[in-house]
Amino acid sequence: MVRWLWKNYQYVLAFYFAIEEIDRDPHLLPNLTLGFQIYNASPNDCRTLRTVLMWLSGGDKVLPNYKCKRQHRPVATITGTSAAFSAEIGALLELYRTPQVTYGPFDPMLSDKDHFPSLYQMAPEDSSLARAMVSLLLHFGWTWVAIFISDDLKGEQFLQGLKAEMVRKDICVALTQRLPDTKTMYGSSDITFMTRIGISSANVHVLYGEVGSLITVDLAAEFFLTTGKVWIMAAKWDIVVYEMHHMLHSFHGSFSFSHHKGEIPGFRHFLKTVDPSQYPEDVYFSLLWLHLFYCSTAGSSCGKVGECLPNTSLESRPTDINIMTISDSSYFIYNAVYTVAHLHPLLKKIQFINSAGQHISLDNKGNQTAQYDIQNTVNFPAGLGLLVKVGEFVSGSPLHQGLAINEKVIEWPAGFTEIQAGVTALPSMRQLWPGPAQSTSWALYFMLEIPANRQLRQADHTFEAALDAEQCTLCSLHEFPNTQRSHCLPKVVAFLAYEESLGTALACAALGFSALTAGVLGVFVKHRDSAIVKANNRALSYVLLVSLAFCFLCSLLFIGRPNMATCILQQIAFGVGFTVAVSTVLAKTVTVVLAFKATGPGRRMRQLLVSGAPNFIIPICSLIQVVLCAIWLGTYPPFIDTDAHSEHGHIFIVCNKGSVTAFYCVLGYLGSLALGSFTVAFLARNLPDTFNEAKFLTFSTLLFCSVWVTFLPVYHSSKGKAMVAVEVFSILASSAGLLGCIFAPKCYIILIRPDKNSLQGPKNRNHKMHRHS
Repeated sequence: MVRWLWKNYQYVLAFYFAIEEIDRDPHLLPNLTLGFQIYNASPNDCRTLRTVLMWLSGGDKVLPNYKCKRQHRPVATITGTSAAFSAEIGALLELYRTPQVTYGPFDPMLSDKDHFPSLYQMAPEDSSLARAMVSLLLHFGWTWVAIFISDDLKGEQFLQGLKAEMVRKDICVALTQRLPDTKTMYGSSDITFMTRIGISSANVHVLYGEVGSLITVDLAAEFFLTTGKVWIMAAKWDIVVYEMHHMLHSFHGSFSFSHHKGEIPGFRHFLKTVDPSQYPEDVYFSLLWLHLFYCSTAGSSCGKVGECLPNTSLESRPTDINIMTISDSSYFIYNAVYTVAHLHPLLKKIQFINSAGQHISLDNKGNQTAQYDIQNTVNFPAGLGLLVKVGEFVSGSPLHQGLAINEKVIEWPAGFTEIQAGVTALPSMRQLWPGPAQSTSWALYFMLEIPANRQLRQADHTFEAALDAEQCTLCSLHEFPNTQRSHCLPKVVAFLAYEESLGTALACAALGFSALTAGVLGVFVKHRDSAIVKANNRALSYVLLVSLAFCFLCSLLFIGRPNMATCILQQIAFGVGFTVAVSTVLAKTVTVVLAFKATGPGRRMRQLLVSGAPNFIIPICSLIQVVLCAIWLGTYPPFIDTDAHSEHGHIFIVCNKGSVTAFYCVLGYLGSLALGSFTVAFLARNLPDTFNEAKFLTFSTLLFCSVWVTFLPVYHSSKGKAMVAVEVFSILASSAGLLGCIFAPKCYIILIRPDKNSLQGPKNRNHKMHRHS
C-alpha cells in the first residue's frame, strides 16, 4: 500500500475499538458478542463485486446463492468511503436483504429508497454547507471566487445551492470547473484543468467533490504549484493529501469544513496502546507497523526485520501520517457499529446518544441544526500535514452570524495577499443568543477588544468582555466558560438519579404506594364475600387495584439514567396503565347506573347488568390506547436526548418524546376518558346507592382531572430534572387520588366498622329512623 492510504487504517482501528467496547457493555448486548469480517474495498468494480460474492458464499470461491460454510446471517454491512462503492454493491446486497450502513460522505444518490431501500447513511446531509462556506467568504470579504466541483449529481446539487447563496450576498464566480474522477493513484487522468488556475484572477477557490475528484486535484497540484491561493474544501480532504512533503505545498493554509464530532472517550488511549500483536490475523496492521517503524512486534512473521521496542506506539508516529486525530469516517464507523449493535429490525428507527454526547439518528429528524468544524491545513514544517480547528459554524441563525473564527491561529498560504485586516466588531445580541426561533440553542463565548467591565447578559448565559483581549475562544455545546472567561470547562452530565434526595423520595413514594395498593388488594381478597366488596362488581375492584399498583411502579422508569428501553417504556407504560385504571373507573360508574335502572323485572338494563356488559369497557378503551401507542412507536418513537441549555454548566440526559403530536394524542385520549368517567359519575352521584359508590367515583375522577390539568402548565415551565420530577409527581398524585377516594372508605368499613359491612345494616337504620319519626 502507498503511504497516502495508511491514514485510512484508522477506520479499522475505530471499528475494533467500537466492537470491543460494545462487547464489554453488559447492557447493550447481554450474553452476546459481535462477530465480524473485514474486507479491503477495492477501487476496481469487478474485484469489488467478486469480493462481495465470496463473502456471501462464505468461502474462497464465488458460488452465488450457496453457502460453502455454516455461518450466521450477517446483521448488516458497513461500507464506504465513496458513494460509488456503496452503490456498486448495494444492488447485490438488496437481493439478500442485507442492510448496508455507509460511513462515507452523504450522497443524494444513495437516498433513493426505490433503488436502495436497505441502505442507510451515517453522515448527515450537507444542506447547510453552502451557507457555511459563504459565511466564511463574507467574514474575510472575499467576493471573487473560483469553484471546483466533482462532475456528478452530488457536485451539481452543491453547485446550485452555493451559487444561489453567493448571488444573494453579491459574491461573484470567477470560473466554474468540473473535475474528472480518478479511482487509483496510478490511473490516467486529465489534469489540464489546473492550467486555468494560473491564469485566473481569483485567489480563493472552493473545492467540493467525491474522493476520486479530490485525488485528481491532489495529483495535479504536484505538477501545477498553486501558491498564493486559498482553498476552501469539504470534509474528506484529510484522506487524500499526498504531496505534503513540499515546503510550498499547494494546499497549505486551506480551510476544511467537516461535521462537528465529539471526542470518543477512551479512543486516544486505545490508539496509544494498540499494536499488531493484539490482532495477529490482521496482516495489514503488521504492514502498517513495518511501514511506520521499520520493525515488527513479537511473534510477527516479517522475516529478518528487527523487533520493536516495548514503548513503540502510534503516538510516536512519523508526522506525515496523523493517525491519532480522528477523521470524519472513523467517527461515522464508530457510530455505525453502535447503530448495528442496537439490532433494530428497521435501522432507520434507531436513535441514541453516543459516548461523545452526540445524538445519532439515521432519519436525521433529531438533527435539525447543522454544526461544522472549520479546520486549517498546516504544513510547516514540511510533512506535518495537520488539520487545526480554527472555528465553527452553526446553522439556524442568520447568514454570517452563525460563524465563529479565531484568526490568530490561522496559517495562511505563502504569497497570499487578500487577508482582510483583523476587524473585530461587537456581535449583535441575536448573534450571541439565537433565541427561540432556532430549534437547538447553542452558546458562543467571545472576548472582544472593547472597554473593560462591559457585560452582555441574555437568559442564564453571560458574555463578558475582558480588557485587551486579542482573540476569540469558542466553547462547544458540551462546554461552558469559567468565571474568568479564560477557557472552557466541560459541562456536568446530570439526570434525576436514585441517589439524590429528590429521586430517593419519589422512588420511596412509588414503592410505598404500590405496597399499600397490594395491601388493599389483599384485604379485598380476604373479605371477598362481604357485601361492600361484592357491591359494584368485585372483579372490577381487583382490576383497578392491579392497574393502580402498575401505575405507581411505572413512575420508577422516569428515575435513573435514561436508556433506549426506559425511554420507550416510560410513555407506553404510563399511557396503557392509566387507561386501564380510568376505564375501570368508568366501568364501575356504569355498573352503578345500570344497577339502579335495572330495579324493574324484565327490563333491558337488567340484561346488560347480568351479562357483564360494563366489563367490555376496559378492553375496548385499552385497545384504542394500545393502537395509539403502536402508531407512536411505528412513526417517531421516544429516544435518548441531551439538554445542554436548561441550566448553566450542566447537560441533562433526557428522554425526548419523539412525536409530540403522538404524546398529546395519548394524553388527550386519557384525559377524554377521565372526563367522561367524571361526567357519568357526577350525574349518578345522587342515586340511592347502598354504599355511596357514585359519590366516591365522582371525587376520584375530579381529583384525577385536576392533577393532570395542573400538570400541563407546570410541566412546560419546568427544565431539566424538575420536568421529570413534575411528571413523576403527577403520576403518583393522580394514582393516589384514585386509590384514596375509592378504596379508603371501603377499607374503613371493612377493618374499623364491620357492623356496617352488610346490606341489612342500612335497612335497619332506615327502619329505626322511620319508626322514630
